[in-house]
Amino acid sequence: MLIDSHCHLNYPGLKEDVDGVLARARAAGVSGFLGISTRRSEWDEVIARADAEADVWATVGIHPHEADLHPDTDAATLIDATAHPKVIGIGETGLDYYYDKSDRARQQASFRSHIIAARATGLPLIVHTRNAESDTLALLKEVGEGPLTGVIHCFTASQAFADEALALGFYISISGIVTFKNARDLQDTARAIPADRLLVETDAPFLAPVPMRGKVCEPAFVAHTARFLAALRGVSEAELAATTSDNFRALFSKAA
Repeated sequence: MLIDSHCHLNYPGLKEDVDGVLARARAAGVSGFLGISTRRSEWDEVIARADAEADVWATVGIHPHEADLHPDTDAATLIDATAHPKVIGIGETGLDYYYDKSDRARQQASFRSHIIAARATGLPLIVHTRNAESDTLALLKEVGEGPLTGVIHCFTASQAFADEALALGFYISISGIVTFKNARDLQDTARAIPADRLLVETDAPFLAPVPMRGKVCEPAFVAHTARFLAALRGVSEAELAATTSDNFRALFSKAA
């Protein structure tokens, strides 16, 4: 059984029929879902969905695109929100210098708050990074109190960045982008990720994999990504599903 380690069940395209979305995913062999928060206003909704479903968990976080709008969401606020038993991670957070929808200094300040909260709680950090590899690594390597672990979600960065993230103890999550024809470099990296650090995700409702491109992405589609990834790595679909699900539970131990 697969686990979709990153999806947005509260986003348009999914929330209108979330019961059907979850039913179709379960029928496709998906046994767990991590609902990701991107802004403060949705925390309650994401947590409520996790509360209502035994196989759904939640995170609390501020996406880098939203950093300008959340200057008061500090580490203490994040830490307080993790008290709920279904909150198993902090994020999505990070740096996005491709779109620059928020000021870079504000993105960095927000990211730092999430890192502090993750260290304080021991919960995994869900990291978004785009065109910001150096600064992302620099912030992750800053001295802080407590251990830090997490996942680089929807990985599209360089092999060098993957190596650095792995050395820091992070996991790498592969989305449907790996199935795209122009994703040769990502495919090479996906082959090389150690088996015990690999996760799969949809980032639904975005980034539907081949052969579902052009459709609203659903968590059920993680099966297509997993099938492609298994063939890429030369393992059976069952082995890849078991490995990535075990990895999810090892990283997000609060969900075990």
